[in-house]
Amino acid sequence: MTRWFRLLLVQLLILAERINVGGQAVLEGVMMRAPRSMAIAVRRPSGEIAVKREEVPPLSERFPIVKLPILRGAVALFSSLIIGLKALNFSANEALAEEEEKEELSSWAMGGTMAVALGFGVLLFFVLPLYLTKLLVPVIGQSNIMFNLVDGIIRVAVFLLYIVSISRMKDIQRVFEYHGAEHKTIFAFEAGEELSAATVQKYSRLHPRCGTSFLLIVMLVSIVIFSLIPKLWPFWMKAGARVALLPVIAGVSYEFLKWSAKNDRHPLVRLIIAPGLALQRLTTREPDDSQVEVAIRSMTEALEENGGYKDDRLVV
Repeated sequence: MTRWFRLLLVQLLILAERINVGGQAVLEGVMMRAPRSMAIAVRRPSGEIAVKREEVPPLSERFPIVKLPILRGAVALFSSLIIGLKALNFSANEALAEEEEKEELSSWAMGGTMAVALGFGVLLFFVLPLYLTKLLVPVIGQSNIMFNLVDGIIRVAVFLLYIVSISRMKDIQRVFEYHGAEHKTIFAFEAGEELSAATVQKYSRLHPRCGTSFLLIVMLVSIVIFSLIPKLWPFWMKAGARVALLPVIAGVSYEFLKWSAKNDRHPLVRLIIAPGLALQRLTTREPDDSQVEVAIRSMTEALEENGGYKDDRLVV
């Protein structure tokens, strides 16, 4: 597995939800998104911080229909993947500028890489559990409830095993440190604090809107939605239906994450989001001050490009 492909799979885990200000860790850096802009800050081998920023108008300005509940979640996930891949491409070239030959990806290459990674994720987390559960039918019986429960347990187990496996890789651990820096910086910004390394380091690296929590919610929501697929359908139809239902699952999960983020002080909500926060202990690491400095630079640049727009409106 190439570094590019592995990092893109990690991207699927650490994409942060795009409510207010969100972000994503990249190779030796952080990408931050404000409601109408994005900025990427990357630490070069020389120690210099390279920055790229641009305006990113909300898709809902051109297509108001994407503001609809459920649909906005699917659109937000897809657009986040595209922007995240561009950020990953920039970070790879800047972080490796003095170590390796630059490998600028064309639009076609980026699209192909994303398609392969998404396809691999669908096969690993949705089709494989279905196949393994099908093999277990003689043991678990013909109960539709039991079938979907076992299928869900296998899916979550595969997901956790994948996270544990990649968290042991050295280059991925660096990405997870920048992931922690991203979360801390967003927390400090949301609290209205001055963005300095000393202030940012006081905050937790575990954030309730993190994409890791989002993907765990996806796994759990899929158990309910997949139970609607007729039991008597052949395997290939069930597998196809799962792929077709992924936008619906993403949309429902998005709405739940959005709701839980606004009610995270309620005891019941805290209980519900606790597993996602616990999972972030694997996908984040405590950053050092130099990594926090990069995250702060990315945040500052994104807000400047955003033109001072800092309110809490939801933007897709």
